[in-house]
Amino acid sequence: MNWNQAQKEFQNYLRIERGLAENTVNNYGLDLLKLIHFLKDYQIEASPLSINSKQLYEFVHELSKAVNARSQARIISGIKSFFEYLLIEDFRTDNPAELIETPKIGRKLPDTLSTQEIDQLVAAIDLSHPQGERNRAIIETLYACGLRVSELITMKLSDLYFDEGFISVTGKGNKQRLVPISDHTVKYINIYRNEIRVHQDIAKSASDVLFLNRRGKPLTRAMIFTIVKNLAKEANINKKISPHTFRHSFATHLLENGADLRAIQQMLGHESITTTEIYMHLDTSHLKETVLKYHPRA
Repeated sequence: MNWNQAQKEFQNYLRIERGLAENTVNNYGLDLLKLIHFLKDYQIEASPLSINSKQLYEFVHELSKAVNARSQARIISGIKSFFEYLLIEDFRTDNPAELIETPKIGRKLPDTLSTQEIDQLVAAIDLSHPQGERNRAIIETLYACGLRVSELITMKLSDLYFDEGFISVTGKGNKQRLVPISDHTVKYINIYRNEIRVHQDIAKSASDVLFLNRRGKPLTRAMIFTIVKNLAKEANINKKISPHTFRHSFATHLLENGADLRAIQQMLGHESITTTEIYMHLDTSHLKETVLKYHPRA
């Protein structure tokens, strides 16, 4: 088994057996590619079946010089998953990455926007522009529903259950969940859908896709990032924000206003409650207010 073959089979395993999203599969492939390039650059003769712990430690040592601790941890995790796959499929009888330690990293708190800043972003949208109504609907949907960018660009017209007050969202691993949607957001989606989208020449393959580019095809992740970046500039918001910032803001604002953590977990599509708990650490000021307001000894 050579490295190219191993990489392809590993990624197929991730898609088929583990049902991971394509972006996640690609990232695992890139992690493995870093190891392959290291072996090539240092002229180390080692196949996926013969590489040993010493060679992997050398790779990690070089990696530590090039990337930060968070990136190291992610790449090492990907490499460990690859050798676990080789074990599961009986290609190897040992895991040479088993004892490699990942660097200790603190929990990174995500950036959020205030409600005022979100209003500034929406107000900065040029509605006279052909894509203005679409962009407003995109921003409102990202924030109101806490969507990942991949969930937004793959959303279909058939996923909209406005009469019931929900949308169906396809998340990581093709897992579906229902997310409530407000009348406020429904209004802007319907304006785009009924006044803009209906007049487009739509590609046959995109007939059921909600948000389209000017050529009638699905939007890309990169395009959503560009829309958000340009709006932040127009609104004079000096924060490093991305589409994911709206998801963080969605969760944080719900939590600050008393929403149940389990309900937020369900709406975000987190498998583990510990992932959702990161939002508990974003702003502790409301915790103090809660104690002062409700505790009998306050």
